[in-house]
Amino acid sequence: MKYPTFVALLAFGLLIGCDEKPQLQLSQQNVSSNNAPYSVDDDIPATAYMEHDEVYNAESVIPPQCYTKTDGINNPCYACHQTDKSDKNKPNQMFDGNLQGNYEFSDLGTKNHWKNLFIDRTELVKNISNEQILEWVNQDNYSEFIAQQKVKEDWQGEITPIENLAYPEKAFDKLGFAKDGSGWVAFNYKPFPSTFWPTNGSTGDVMIRLPEAFRTHQGVYNQDVYLANLSLVETALKGLESVSTPTIDEQRIGTDLNNDGQLSKISHLNKQSHYVGDAKDTLAYQLYPEGTEFLHTVRYIGVDNNGQIYNAPRMKEVRYMKKHKFKSNAALASSYYREAKEKSFENLPQTLYLGDQGVNNTFGWIINGYIEDKQGKLRPQHKQELAFCNGCHKTIGSTYDQTFSFARKVTGEKGWGYINLKGMQDVPNKGEQQGEFLTYMERVGGGDEFRQNKEMLMRWFNDEGHVDKQKVASAKDLYELITPSAERAIALNKAYLTIVKEQSYLFGRDATLVEALNVLQHVDESQQPLKPEHRYVWDMQLDWSNL
Repeated sequence: MKYPTFVALLAFGLLIGCDEKPQLQLSQQNVSSNNAPYSVDDDIPATAYMEHDEVYNAESVIPPQCYTKTDGINNPCYACHQTDKSDKNKPNQMFDGNLQGNYEFSDLGTKNHWKNLFIDRTELVKNISNEQILEWVNQDNYSEFIAQQKVKEDWQGEITPIENLAYPEKAFDKLGFAKDGSGWVAFNYKPFPSTFWPTNGSTGDVMIRLPEAFRTHQGVYNQDVYLANLSLVETALKGLESVSTPTIDEQRIGTDLNNDGQLSKISHLNKQSHYVGDAKDTLAYQLYPEGTEFLHTVRYIGVDNNGQIYNAPRMKEVRYMKKHKFKSNAALASSYYREAKEKSFENLPQTLYLGDQGVNNTFGWIINGYIEDKQGKLRPQHKQELAFCNGCHKTIGSTYDQTFSFARKVTGEKGWGYINLKGMQDVPNKGEQQGEFLTYMERVGGGDEFRQNKEMLMRWFNDEGHVDKQKVASAKDLYELITPSAERAIALNKAYLTIVKEQSYLFGRDATLVEALNVLQHVDESQQPLKPEHRYVWDMQLDWSNL
């Protein structure tokens, strides 16, 4: 086996050790069940692996995108795997940019287990009419799920109700605050390239919630306090000295947030040493305060009567994260060291499974997820399905405190409110000049990681297969750039519904219409994925300064 080395972390880790408390561990080793009715060579359904508690893919933390055929020049890898040491204070010490140039999979990981990528679903969707799929995606499966969770007497996990979440225009006010008083706040952010582009299969949104003390002043809810603390989280995570805000009344907080020597109504605040209101926590660079929660819904693609695309009421998945434990930079370095040590000893990934609560990523976060059953009702994900989450929310070099979306929020006042691609521009990443999505398509050679989205190729690429830079740069907004036609949206919805009916999520959740051609079924580790001139240093934060 081959694994990356982390020399600096190894030395540091020897001094500080590991501070994670012992927890129930789900070892990702194949354990055969004596009563399994299948033989090794049978075409075993995904449900059978879960029913008999036999691990299908012990390397499920390697996402499907990592098996892309790059031909040495097409690089989707840089969006996740980064080594940028220019910031000496950053908590993310993964530094895995070397994976743009080396395949460092375990022996087991060299085989691509995501076999749903290699299924042509043309025949499978023939009997699903457009009317049927549109009726399906416009049903609310979230409200019923929450109602059922509330009455489960033995349920030990979180319950995350937001009234009318299926219909965002009813659920949130103009600033993104949930109208039901639950404390959830939606924010407007640029989707991560390119899995989360609607043209590649799903719509979605993200909400944040800070602990109650961050929302109250002397025990009473105070929206000025909450807005101030949300904005301070933004300054901390993005490393900002100041940020614009919706109007905040400093008198209701009792703190001079813009440092002008008086308490007044402000639309700009400066970075503070501590959060305000009843919260006493100090701001920590690029880290959220303990107790921060995120709710992320992955939805079908809505298509209205005019062919316009929107976030459909029906949810494919509901994903939840909570920062159950604050870890200092030193403690996080210990966690990175532990990961490196396990890999150096050629151990397969370990998932700390917590039952109803989900999984512990060992970096301070608990992660949980819910997905559709055969009838389309949301259900808790099986432990094998949850293990997939650690592929993105554990140890990759691009993340900020193991998360993506909030670091990509439209900075300041304009970023508070439900996600809206209409009017949002393709701003560049920090330190770059060209639009991020234009740059991504240029580097990847397509409109998705697998270079198989024919509609994107026809829209934004020329006959020679190169991105039409002028055409992309002249797109009105992100809605025009990354949403599908009504026809493609309907086809993608149908394709995903076949996966739901199969319950074959262990084999992949990507709603591909036909068999993927630019994907490896087996990895030859002797070949480098990308030539040196096609590897990049990149920061997923965005430059919103020209808005």
